[in-house]
Amino acid sequence: MSALGRYIVDAVVLERRSPTELARDHGISRRWIHKLVKRFKEGGYASLAPRSRRPHSCSHQTSPDIQAKVLELRQELVAGGHDAGPETIAHHLLGRVEKVPSVATVWRILKRNGLITPQPHKRPRSSFIRFEAKLPNETWQLDSTPWQLADGSPVEILNFLDDKSRVALASTSFPTLKASDVVRVFYSASNTFGLPASLLSDNAAVFTARSRGGKVLLELETERLGILFKHSTPYHPQTCGKVERFHQTLKRFLRKQPAAHSLSELQFQLDAFREYYNSRRPHRALNRQTPITVFNSLIKARPTTQQPAATDHRVRRDKIDSFGKVTLRYLGRLRHIPVGTAHKNRRVQLLVAGPDVRILTDDGELIRALTLDPTRNYQPLGGRWPAHNVLPQARTMS
Repeated sequence: MSALGRYIVDAVVLERRSPTELARDHGISRRWIHKLVKRFKEGGYASLAPRSRRPHSCSHQTSPDIQAKVLELRQELVAGGHDAGPETIAHHLLGRVEKVPSVATVWRILKRNGLITPQPHKRPRSSFIRFEAKLPNETWQLDSTPWQLADGSPVEILNFLDDKSRVALASTSFPTLKASDVVRVFYSASNTFGLPASLLSDNAAVFTARSRGGKVLLELETERLGILFKHSTPYHPQTCGKVERFHQTLKRFLRKQPAAHSLSELQFQLDAFREYYNSRRPHRALNRQTPITVFNSLIKARPTTQQPAATDHRVRRDKIDSFGKVTLRYLGRLRHIPVGTAHKNRRVQLLVAGPDVRILTDDGELIRALTLDPTRNYQPLGGRWPAHNVLPQARTMS
């Protein structure tokens, strides 16, 4: 109860002073004076305490059921290691409630329940100079990131990300990542999404041998396919910022999962995350659309040098037999390819692009390249690609 309120009531009730006079002397309204006096007569001095102006009911107030679903969904997303902000929650409420509340309403519900963590003021987005491709497949970003299995064994996860749509093109785990593994994952992704016009990576040894004066396998393959291969400035990870940010999102998910005991178990978790990330998770940079929606809605960029026709790229592991040959099925028939008895019983990888075949050792050394003759089951030892397609021998295949 304010001192002025009690003084006014005493002046009118006890001293019998005029409300008009009191209103003029104290610069208040007569209506307020009469209201105070009425409340005093109904409940005494205690009734003069300030009262809340909050309405007794609100027709547009969010129902308790919707508030409960917001909190339930928040807990579900956090437990799964996913983004659980107001915009993501509002997106996932579609189909769960009849009328989805606004993002601001979801934010207020989270704040009332102590689930919003205050953050310091950040640098405004408008101050950043950002690069973004205009079309899907215009640029793919790739990078690897370390992880551990349940027993502490170190592994590496190789990720490919489309710059425009943010589609996770591939996420594959390896005990130790090799140059030939990068090419195999690249071809697997390109068979699904098409060949990109360019690639962007950091300067890791499995991606480039520029500092060593040579070329690794991925550089040779992109050169052959007419794909521009760009590398970031050393010690400047911001250039590959999108795939670096994807690493963080992926690892937040993995930390919420049971620790994988094997590569196959970890790969199952990676595949589950990639499906959620591409098809179900709304992306803030895409105006809350899913990456696969954006990828499928736009025309695709292509390499500057077009191939004559779409080629099915395959990667096969094999062993050279005791006679120095490997066998490959092409156009429904087995083709026997001599490599030389010097390589007998050696483990190799075959990179197959239509009739074009390259045979590499596990450490990335190119030991044979040829175009299959479809009229012959036994390929000649001297048969190679036409002169303009011959690949140079890589000095270092990391």
